[in-house]
Amino acid sequence: MPDKSNFLKHASRFQSLLVLVLMIGAMSLLSDRFLTSANGLNIMRQISVNVCLSIGMTMVILSGGIDLSVGSVLAFAGAITAGLIKFPIPLPWFGVELQFTTWGAIVAGLLVGVILGWFNGQMITRLKIPPFVATLGMLSIARGMTMLWTKGFPITGLGEGLAILGTKSFVGIPTPVWIAAFLVGMFVVVTKKTRMGRYIYAVGGNETTARLSGLNVGRIKVLVYTLAGALSAVAGLIVTSRLDSAQPNAGTGYELDSIAAVVIGGTSLSGGRGSILGTVIGCLIIGVLNSGLVLLDVSPFWQQVVKGGVILAAVAIDRLRESND
Repeated sequence: MPDKSNFLKHASRFQSLLVLVLMIGAMSLLSDRFLTSANGLNIMRQISVNVCLSIGMTMVILSGGIDLSVGSVLAFAGAITAGLIKFPIPLPWFGVELQFTTWGAIVAGLLVGVILGWFNGQMITRLKIPPFVATLGMLSIARGMTMLWTKGFPITGLGEGLAILGTKSFVGIPTPVWIAAFLVGMFVVVTKKTRMGRYIYAVGGNETTARLSGLNVGRIKVLVYTLAGALSAVAGLIVTSRLDSAQPNAGTGYELDSIAAVVIGGTSLSGGRGSILGTVIGCLIIGVLNSGLVLLDVSPFWQQVVKGGVILAAVAIDRLRESND
């Protein structure tokens, strides 16, 4: 007879996909506007930002860490890009002003994300600050720097050059969806087919064993947080492009959706177990849930309650699965 425990263990790998299918079926029955191509594209467009953030968050959590700063890094990277596009930087020593091109400003925004992510990694590895505390500090720092840079006001009117990233389409599919799909494909390969991916799983599974095996754990963690910062910057560029403005409070609460997508997608908060594709399914679950609740005219306050309940259920299932392993 087949082993029941093994069957349940294998079935648990597909629980997120099963939840997604059931949720789509339920929403389709409850609203005739849900299962349409327009709503499907809208969901894909809406989750593209969370997919970018959640890929980085998955890498961090797989390594045994956490990053609470992704929303603030998103805002600061977007604000830097918008500010450099909109306003020239005076260089009084030379009597000139430095005006960035759109692509130059985009590179600067990405560089901001890389630097802030690298700084997170250094604080965690060099100073041994717990990831929760280090990234919580960065959350406040990046948000404050965003307010200082924007002076608390939106930076608007950014032009058509930046709009390509957030509002345009290619063969009928929005550009943000293409960006998210490209990143998903790239990081699926990184985590499953490369030595670095195996190292990340090893560090998250058992850091002591990984270190004794000769892995440079500190370097791996710094790389993971740097990637998370870079992906947060990509998300910031998409948000800024879509709104045609850099909002000082952009990205507020996005870290919650990101962590939720990762956990719902089956990645263990203890590290060492999970996948990028599982995280994508988690993002889809959150997107379908948000879209369905809006179409059903559910109060935004109740939407927060439902989302919180889904997160708690996902974490509870993860803990139960770990206790049975």
